[in-house]
Amino acid sequence: MRTLKAKVEGIGFWTRGLPTWAAAREYAANGTPVADAPARPSPQLLPANERRRAPETVAIALEVAMAACEAASRDPVSLPSVFASTHGELAITDYMCATLAADPRALSPTRFHNSVHNAAAGYWTIGTGAMQPANAISAYTATFAQGLIEALSQLHCGADAVLLVAYDGQSAGPLAKMAPSEGLLGGALVLSHDGAGPTLHARLAPASAQAPASGPLARFASRNAMAPMLPLFDVLARGEGTAILPAGAAHDLLVEVNQ
Repeated sequence: MRTLKAKVEGIGFWTRGLPTWAAAREYAANGTPVADAPARPSPQLLPANERRRAPETVAIALEVAMAACEAASRDPVSLPSVFASTHGELAITDYMCATLAADPRALSPTRFHNSVHNAAAGYWTIGTGAMQPANAISAYTATFAQGLIEALSQLHCGADAVLLVAYDGQSAGPLAKMAPSEGLLGGALVLSHDGAGPTLHARLAPASAQAPASGPLARFASRNAMAPMLPLFDVLARGEGTAILPAGAAHDLLVEVNQ
């Protein structure tokens, strides 16, 4: 894979205790989380009733996606998007498995349609009216790196700018043993060819047996399934440096950021 390059025009971030990218940068610099931070995102893209009913994974994906678009001063309608989630909505998957085992006729159609892996992408395109392509990606621990590769590849193939959204929520029931994940974590990037913001260079390299250095954000939300994205957000919070992201069994994605 050749080195792929992009400008980071806008960043969105949300986890419990750090509900904005500004809060995450402040924590990375000074170790101070937000007092009385909300326990759940409240994406204004959705009407109030849908906002309350939407799964947490959908809520956080929409929250960080809109924050990144606003930071980049980009109209979401204009952006192709890549939604990356390791597990999707495991709480609903656990509910469906338990209901199918106990009383299949009681399965909720509404909860079923929120279980699909592209649920967040669907809510996003409907809520914003975006007609651009929207992909949903899962690749276990390599999910964020593969989502970033997809977004960068779309830029390389001619897209003016691309929205990357990554998120995971809390595991539930027996699935929590096989697919562990704690808390709620989401991050989004608007990537472009020539916009304002830091420059990102990414290339594949053979996987290293040495664990990468752990920054403050990576330690703060280390138990969430999307934690592999956090080394890059630690680098973005510093303004420069190199992040090592797991990209598969044999490769890492090395991402260099500079101003």
